[in-house]
Amino acid sequence: MSRIGKNAITIPEKTEVTVADGVLTVKGPLGAITKPVHEMVSISVADGKVTVTPKNNTKLARSLWGTFASHIKNMIAGVNKKFEKKLELQGIGYRVELTGKNLKFIVGFSHPVIMAVPENVAVAVDKNNMTVSGIDKDAVGQFAANIRFVKKPEPYKGKGIRYEGEYVRQKQGKKATA
Repeated sequence: MSRIGKNAITIPEKTEVTVADGVLTVKGPLGAITKPVHEMVSISVADGKVTVTPKNNTKLARSLWGTFASHIKNMIAGVNKKFEKKLELQGIGYRVELTGKNLKFIVGFSHPVIMAVPENVAVAVDKNNMTVSGIDKDAVGQFAANIRFVKKPEPYKGKGIRYEGEYVRQKQGKKATA
């Protein structure tokens, strides 16, 4: 039995949750998010609470039960307060610029790397620090992971793009013999 799925999710004020034609819609002060609902899970909204139940007792239905409950919690939290991820760019000569809806990275390659910023995500750049924010937790996390993938932190000098507060374990380089 799902520990997350069996608890009802309370809907805060100024937030509206509706389920129609297999699509879940959450509207709040910061915007609206929609998500298709899997046919193995049923979602009901009543008395300011959202309840998720599996339609049968298969392994897939039970696993989607808790997953959809977590998605709904994240959607409700996102329309009330934006999610954000902070990234740092470390390395001599490494730079990042925000030009329009594109991020331009100069990270030691022979060419600059240009990434398009998705519609539902906002990016703020301050020197070598980036803040990715938005109401959709999945989109924010995925775009932050895509940015980090451009130049992962390497273990010898620690250069690259990392999350704020991420610890990169340093390896010892080759030793010169005398």
